[in-house]
Amino acid sequence: MRVVLVPVLEDNYAYLLIDEASKQAAAVDPAEPQKILAAAESENVKLTHILTTHKHWDHAGGNVEMAKLVPGIVVVGGATEGVDACTKPMKGGESLHLGTVHIRCLDTPFHTLGHLSYFAEDAGQTAVFTGDSLFVGGCGRFFEGDPKQAHTSLIEVLGSLPPDTKVYCGHEYTVKNLTFAVTAEPGNPAVQAKLDWAKQQVSKGLPTVPSTIAEELAYNPFLRVDSPEIQRWCNCIAPIDVLAQVRRRKDCF
Repeated sequence: MRVVLVPVLEDNYAYLLIDEASKQAAAVDPAEPQKILAAAESENVKLTHILTTHKHWDHAGGNVEMAKLVPGIVVVGGATEGVDACTKPMKGGESLHLGTVHIRCLDTPFHTLGHLSYFAEDAGQTAVFTGDSLFVGGCGRFFEGDPKQAHTSLIEVLGSLPPDTKVYCGHEYTVKNLTFAVTAEPGNPAVQAKLDWAKQQVSKGLPTVPSTIAEELAYNPFLRVDSPEIQRWCNCIAPIDVLAQVRRRKDCF
């Protein structure tokens, strides 16, 4: 499998997930259909699926137009999420195939309650499309869910994926996220190193995506609720309480 990053809107990322053998492709959160279609044409692939992480307009807002432009395309979304133009509602634990690529839906509710992430496996490669759940160095706001749901989604579900899994998130927020992370855990050299790298990438007009699960576990404060330094900063120890406090402080940062 291969992943093509397609920048859309102001700071969003859509993706083409491509099965090289069949030349089939799934569009992840294709908020600007014309850009996705141009990328698919450039890669000489056939769009067969849309994988929608959640209902917000900057992720699902292109679904209706895409469905018109690509007749018969399968539009996947969370069964309880109310995704625009959804033709295949799915739940966490359910799977589908894109050629030889196996795609498993992961329940990751907290940004929205029906938010799905998509874990793709093919010939030893693994990737996860996280929408607005897990970002590089951060996570989405708890718009509909609570800290307990966020802990389950971020740490138990996403954090337990194979360490070399590539993380493809929904926004270019890395510099902002890691600038905050430095304040939460200034004694962690991995945070500053990643921030320095991210600033260089952005200065060159290059993306900071993907990261890996192993990297996120090393510097993302929302996955590091067991860090003594972050616990002291939050003045609490219980993991869910720490996560809630980190989110509160990030919201005000």
